[in-house]
Amino acid sequence: MIAEPRTRHSLPIPGWTVLLIAVAALVMATAALTAIVAGSGPFGVMGGRPGSMMGGGPYGAASSSGMMRGLGTGSAAQPGSGGFVAGSVASPRMIRVYAGPGHAFSPSSISVARGETVTFVVTTMGPTAHEFMVGPADAVASDTPGTPEVADIEMMQAKSLTYTFDGPGPYGFACHAAGHYEAEMRGTIVLVS
Repeated sequence: MIAEPRTRHSLPIPGWTVLLIAVAALVMATAALTAIVAGSGPFGVMGGRPGSMMGGGPYGAASSSGMMRGLGTGSAAQPGSGGFVAGSVASPRMIRVYAGPGHAFSPSSISVARGETVTFVVTTMGPTAHEFMVGPADAVASDTPGTPEVADIEMMQAKSLTYTFDGPGPYGFACHAAGHYEAEMRGTIVLVS
């Protein structure tokens, strides 16, 4: 019997080589996402800068200067400043929130007008799934059943939640996925009259 000659394509690739390449790719992707979310990427795509692809103004609020105009309603002006238009039930103001990478929200503090209706669009920016709960600070801190939330927001997935800030406050938001709240994954809502 004649043995077949081994070709370059028939040589097995050791499993550790494949694993090393996969880990290196994951590290580079995480670094790139972190730089983009932090706004230090080459174009600040998700950094909340006016004129970015996401149409983000301060605090991720939609503005008309972004490349993707019309993604949300609301103005780039913030509560308490001239030109601010509060969101209503009929036309909520959109605020983008990024969960991760890691156990942090960006932004971690959001200003809203008393009585304003806001639609939060929450996007997970890492491999860990998160949730977003918003409401009275004590209910959010204790993960009280019935407090508005969206769960199981997977990597690069966006989910939205609309909430009206019609109580006295204080308000907050948090992620209660296992261990995330304990790792300080929470934020504050500042009411502006």
